[in-house]
Amino acid sequence: MMKFWRENKYAAGVVLLLRLYIGWLWLEAGWHKITGGFDATGFLTRAVENPVADKATGAAVYPTYTAFIEHFALPNVKLINFLIPWGEFLIGLGLILGALTIAATFFGLMLNFLFLFAGTVSTNPWMLLLGALIFIAGANAGAYGLDRFLMPLLKAGWKKLFHRKDAIDGGTAGTAGPAPRTV
Repeated sequence: MMKFWRENKYAAGVVLLLRLYIGWLWLEAGWHKITGGFDATGFLTRAVENPVADKATGAAVYPTYTAFIEHFALPNVKLINFLIPWGEFLIGLGLILGALTIAATFFGLMLNFLFLFAGTVSTNPWMLLLGALIFIAGANAGAYGLDRFLMPLLKAGWKKLFHRKDAIDGGTAGTAGPAPRTV
């Protein structure tokens, strides 16, 4: 099943539909925040004042995350107010265009988890499920998108950056090789 999901062209078509759907949700959410004057202060304050708690004991379930919000996110709310809307917008754009698809999916999954840790359920579980399916598809997720052209360029640039040769030389790229033989 995994081989089919990661390599089959029909599976790539299904993943394309998932990408377009999830991408639109991210793009639209980000655009509304960019154009609507987004301020996360109230959300972050409520997440600290009313953390996700165990119903039996009342103890915070994610105390480290609550501390992160209190001691990093709230003091740096201007940074958060920039990162969240633009991050959502770029995640959506990447998914819709099929550009850096796996990276866009990864950051989308991260945002979904962060929102859940703060106590917001909303559409996050649904987006996590569909995002995981896209992420599992690997390179096949961008087969019908800009990744088809972008990934070979990025791989070539990466090799060039690190002066790697193709595997033709048996994996000795970057080594001096054996010493010359003298007679």
